[in-house]
Amino acid sequence: MSHALLPSAAALADRTPPERNRVVDLLRAAAILVVVLGHWLMAAVYVDRDGGLHRGDLLDLAGWTHPLTWVLQVMPVFFLVGGYANALSWRSARRRAQPYGGWLRSRLRRLVLPVLPLMVFWAVLAPSAHALGADPDLLRIASRASLVPTWFLAAYVVVVALAPLTLAVWERAGWWAVGGGLALAGLVDYVSVSRDLLAVGFLNYVLVWSTVHMLGYAWLDGRLASAGRRLALVALGLGVLWLLTVHGPYAVSMVGVRTDEIDNAYPTRVTQGFLGLLQAGVVLTLEPLLQRLVARRRVWVATVLVNARIMSIYLWHLTMLGALVAGSLALDGLGLHRLPDTGGWWATRPLYFAVLALLTAGAVAVVGRFETPAADPRPAPAPWRPVLAVLGVCGGLGALAALGITRDGVVLWWLPLVPLAACLAGGVVRLPGSLDRRGAEQ
Repeated sequence: MSHALLPSAAALADRTPPERNRVVDLLRAAAILVVVLGHWLMAAVYVDRDGGLHRGDLLDLAGWTHPLTWVLQVMPVFFLVGGYANALSWRSARRRAQPYGGWLRSRLRRLVLPVLPLMVFWAVLAPSAHALGADPDLLRIASRASLVPTWFLAAYVVVVALAPLTLAVWERAGWWAVGGGLALAGLVDYVSVSRDLLAVGFLNYVLVWSTVHMLGYAWLDGRLASAGRRLALVALGLGVLWLLTVHGPYAVSMVGVRTDEIDNAYPTRVTQGFLGLLQAGVVLTLEPLLQRLVARRRVWVATVLVNARIMSIYLWHLTMLGALVAGSLALDGLGLHRLPDTGGWWATRPLYFAVLALLTAGAVAVVGRFETPAADPRPAPAPWRPVLAVLGVCGGLGALAALGITRDGVVLWWLPLVPLAACLAGGVVRLPGSLDRRGAEQ
């Protein structure tokens, strides 16, 4: 990260309004660090004696890690804190009579602009590497592994776009909305699994994560203020997860394992919704402790620092893993010869994490400024424009996460440019001169 960022984070931390719920920021920052370390750990990349590259996939090699994913799969925490923040934001917009189009464009500028440098990077790297003789299959594997984080961003952007609707449902129906969301998600799973219709299961990207998002509304509205309700979430989430996984058809691992008959993550299954209940109950039960922790200045400055570059950290950490692997292969597999889940392999994980952290920090120092876009004085656009951006961005990111950047030996160099084109068409990216003014008037 840039040298100027730490003083800026400290100054921003000192200006924090007393009414701000710092636990929301702490949970967001802690969750991203868990995700990053988890991805680096689970990949378990190694090089054999003949110089062949392998992805060990720790979840495949070590079955004892599967229950740990109930703690390490922290995507529900992101949707919990996102619900809290997005409800605050939309209610503020309503009070100021800000139109939906302007509100959504503002949210997209914070969420989507940081992904554009990554798209340009891969649009340039893939055809260049292919022209220099890189194997298209290797490019496909590398790009899919590096761009896996974009599935979460795509799902989150859709949930944010629907936040005004789901907040209205919550305000009208309360806990019935949460229960109904989980029931509908269970029905989607039943149809998807029993009829072997994988595509139907993708509806749960919206149903499950919108339901977990509503837990953030409940937190904000004081509907989870009592310790009893928080512990009830823990009991309900843990109990149903136990029934669905240990005694039911779902896998124990909340992260996909190739041997699982029902992958809990691809597509999202109702189990992730109950994991959200469990994790929300746990972190909210710990809220008084977390409040005391984040009240310490050093902890709060670190929290502000991570949140200031949270999207860049998330988007680039696996691309930097790819850079580390490429560098190792150029040096005959230096540092990657130990077999995963062995004593020597575990002993070298701290150094491995440190090198990846330095590489990621370097990338963030270059691209992090996209997380602090300039103020946007344009009038609010017609709602269809940011909605168009949502559709284009999510479609492009979803295709990249699923397919990679090559198909049948052909480099799809244009695919990473789809989100950029969607941002231009949807007015998320500000254009200079007359084009910007004309877009604002529409």
